Amino acid sequence: MRQMLLAAAAASLVLPAHADEKAPIPSPGEIAAAAPAGDWVAIAPSDLLVMDLTPDAKGKPRRVVIQLMPPPFSQGWISNIRKLAAARWWDGTSVNRVQDNYVAQWGDATEKKALPNGLVAVPEGEYVRSYAPAMFSKVWTYGAPGDAIKPIYPSPPASSPVTSYVDPYAKGYAFAGGFPFAMTIKFDPNAGSLVRRPETVWPIHCYGAVGVGRNMSPDTGSGAELYAVIGHAPRHLDRNIAVVGRVISGIEHLSSLPRGTGDLGFYEDAAERVPIASIRLATDLTAAEQPKFEYLSTDSDSFARYADARANRRDPFFITPAGGADICNIPVPIRPASAK
Repeated sequence: MRQMLLAAAAASLVLPAHADEKAPIPSPGEIAAAAPAGDWVAIAPSDLLVMDLTPDAKGKPRRVVIQLMPPPFSQGWISNIRKLAAARWWDGTSVNRVQDNYVAQWGDATEKKALPNGLVAVPEGEYVRSYAPAMFSKVWTYGAPGDAIKPIYPSPPASSPVTSYVDPYAKGYAFAGGFPFAMTIKFDPNAGSLVRRPETVWPIHCYGAVGVGRNMSPDTGSGAELYAVIGHAPRHLDRNIAVVGRVISGIEHLSSLPRGTGDLGFYEDAAERVPIASIRLATDLTAAEQPKFEYLSTDSDSFARYADARANRRDPFFITPAGGADICNIPVPIRPASAK
């Protein structure tokens, strides 16, 4: 099977043998790899949270890199996270919970470690933001990317390269800073029966999303307890828990951990917990130690082609294009900034 898949991938890169033969249609990964350098956006070191777990059983390092959410979303919790990292609060804590097809969670298992001064309590209202045109350059709804400051219509124009991105949890969505967002969209009674406009916006739980653990409402969590999604996108958590970032490197160090056998996947034996050596903002590391990553601009033509290819796999391995994709099935490509 592996050889067959490799052969299919190799075939997609082969040029046509004759002038009248069509070149194989590129895969989403090939489209991203071919994107020009100008289509890639560098992630600032100040927006990277670097978590080093203790080495694995074979002595190999385990580093997880998290990109923090861009303003104006989740900034109260992110401010707390920055203070926690600066105080080195997570050093010596652990990954305490790994629930299959759900999340890996870390923090202070004893719940007795004193928090640093200056953390703020964030209200539940911060889970959702009111829409503003400056948030996004494009809004996507019913498959059509449109300029965010123009009306959005129920059907995509015939020229749209996108077939269908129907999301069961929201009527519209957008990308900013490499992150996906969902939104409510309502008809504008003052602009005609077909004109619809975004109303509220929120970050969403896709694979790799990092959120803030909390107790029962109205508690919203301080940011000291964090989790990463390691299974199917739990979109039911959207607007109920703060999303503060996403894992952009090293997710395998969380998703491959043994599952906890206690309730909700918590480890019942303290010896099962995975120690955290340190969590730092990348700016607190030396220049040589700082990880450097970039993402494919979601405003680029390359991303539009990539998104269309994710919804309609036409490359050689596939037989029947799906004809659609939910937003979590269009992950924004990430690569090390040194890649060429």
